[in-house]
Amino acid sequence: MTLRILNEDEELDPILSVVNLVDVFLVLVGALMMVIAANPLNPFASEKAVVVKNPGEPNMEMVIKDGKKIEKYKATDTIGSGEGARAGVAYRMKDGSFVYVPETDKAPAQTGK
Repeated sequence: MTLRILNEDEELDPILSVVNLVDVFLVLVGALMMVIAANPLNPFASEKAVVVKNPGEPNMEMVIKDGKKIEKYKATDTIGSGEGARAGVAYRMKDGSFVYVPETDKAPAQTGK
């Protein structure tokens, strides 16, 4: 009396195709994990990263990751818009250096000639 399992053809065994599918999915999962690890916005990385989406386009967006903090900035069609006040004036000198003159609430003293 011999065992029937030893005489069966391996090509007809349905469990072998399932084992092959599991192997394929394991390779796929490993490849996806490598892609996630290489992504600059990886949630597990603690380094800083800046990603610019659609540079120069009207719908440009910047994503800045600093550790676990992620901020998104979207481009607007107005230049220099936002909250704030003029703080002073910068002048370029003949030698190429810059001089910053802060503005004050007081009017500058007028010298009469």
